[in-house]
Amino acid sequence: MALVPLRKRGRNELARLHHEMDDLFNGFFGDWNMPFFERKLWPAIDVTDDENAVVVKAEVPGCQADDIDISVHGNTLTISGEKKQEEEKKEKGCYHIERSYGSFRRDLTLPADVDPAKVDAVCKNGVLTVTLPKAETARSIKVKVKG
Repeated sequence: MALVPLRKRGRNELARLHHEMDDLFNGFFGDWNMPFFERKLWPAIDVTDDENAVVVKAEVPGCQADDIDISVHGNTLTISGEKKQEEEKKEKGCYHIERSYGSFRRDLTLPADVDPAKVDAVCKNGVLTVTLPKAETARSIKVKVKG
């Protein structure tokens, strides 16, 4: 029985397909330095749910209250806005920018029905705190069991 050597042409086609797939994914996801599942959404948020309200805290460093929009539609809270870049001054050769600027939007499904008319938001020291009082129908009540 004679062995048939693997044709070079077949290997080259497979390698070309591999490179084309890499280019496709790199073009779609961009040149990110970490895997997709490790990337953080921005702004980072904390959500607490107590008896009377849902409280959302979001990190928005560099944003002013006027830069942020908040809306509640059904059981979805949307935080959006823009982090503006300071005016750049190019002096003395090279410079390096790592801080991010631009528009952001974060949609969050709320764990309970809230009263949109009573939502309160405060932005202080780079932290946005949104207090969403629960609707009367969403609040739990204690029922006394008769014996």
